[in-house]
Amino acid sequence: MKIKPALSWIFFVSRRFAKVDRKGASRATTTLATLGICFGVMTLITVISVMNGFQHSFIDVIMEISSYHIRVEGEGDVLFSDISESQSIRSVTPFYEAQSLVTGTSGREAAAMIKAVPATVREDDSFFKKYVNMISGSFDLTDDEFTENKIVIGSDLARKTGARTGSRINLYALSGGSDVDLFSGDRIFTVTGIFHTGYADINSTFAFISLENGQKYFGKDAKLIYGIKLFNENDCDREIQKIQKTYPSLKCESWKSYNRSFFGALQVEKNMLMFLVFLIFVVVAINIFNGMRRMVYERREEISVLSAFGGKKKEIQSIFVMQGFLTGFLGAVPGMLLGLFLTLNIDTVFMVLSKISYYFTLLSVMITNPANADFVTENPMFLLYASIPPKIFAGEVIMITLFGICSSLLASFVASRGVLKLTVVEVMRDE
Repeated sequence: MKIKPALSWIFFVSRRFAKVDRKGASRATTTLATLGICFGVMTLITVISVMNGFQHSFIDVIMEISSYHIRVEGEGDVLFSDISESQSIRSVTPFYEAQSLVTGTSGREAAAMIKAVPATVREDDSFFKKYVNMISGSFDLTDDEFTENKIVIGSDLARKTGARTGSRINLYALSGGSDVDLFSGDRIFTVTGIFHTGYADINSTFAFISLENGQKYFGKDAKLIYGIKLFNENDCDREIQKIQKTYPSLKCESWKSYNRSFFGALQVEKNMLMFLVFLIFVVVAINIFNGMRRMVYERREEISVLSAFGGKKKEIQSIFVMQGFLTGFLGAVPGMLLGLFLTLNIDTVFMVLSKISYYFTLLSVMITNPANADFVTENPMFLLYASIPPKIFAGEVIMITLFGICSSLLASFVASRGVLKLTVVEVMRDE
């Protein structure tokens, strides 16, 4: 019964103070603090969502082509049939892999990761087909009467070796068992296709051959690996436990541990970016703290009157805390909406930035060196950024918004602690 009336007059007085402040000297401080939180939340949501898009475009390619969600080393059709029946598994692909030094017909060479996969892998795994985009030839690994030892290579690997569709390349150096020659000029393969993915390292190092050629050239000691893809990659630990419970001798590795160093570097990059943008809130909180301390000092008379009428110091402090909360709320919520709007239209934002950058550069060149104006072009990186869809995670958006509100709330709470030190006698004596 006592809580509701207390909150009622606290909110009323806080609203009156805020209305007077918008007309007085504190208006600039309050406005700048609100705008600071607004733009801080907006910037952080937009930047984090765009970075999520960049990172997951790499992560998805790596998991779908290289690491899979789970890698299982084992033998036999029983394992393949057992794990394929699980309702949480999307696809299972048996493969061999080995490192090689590839030489082209022109003598140019490059290091490569050779993966021996089933010839029907693109038909069996739709996500593999989605990320392995053929830019020349076809993904044909089946030997026929005209061509044996077919290979499909990445676009950058083709550029390094000077290979094209129809070219012949040699797996000159090949890692394998004791029955495999380390160096050989007889491992000749015909390039039937060139692919391109969204991850440069795969484009520059990966090549695919058939599973049968893998068994033939990698040696009898080559380990057969099963690449398992799940409908939810976060279920990998649970699926590993199931597999090892049935086959305790198998070696299982999740995508998290297989790519630990790479994903760890991405996480550090993201954390550092969030830390730098969070400094915006620190600056805003300091601004609110200083403004609130000045407000408490200017409101000494009102504080003494409220105390004389029976207001408790904690309740009077709540008036200023309420103002800090409203400052944070009025800044964080519009900032969240603006951040989501920019994120959902980030392709248009990058296109506009591309035009602004182009015309600004063109104007500068026209002023300083008009003869080179024809060589000014739009920055292709903006087109690349615009082509990558951002990823919005609700948890991160809520956390950023709450942090914007809490930073203002905390600064107001600390600054208003001076109310607890004031007494009616001291205020009336000073006046």
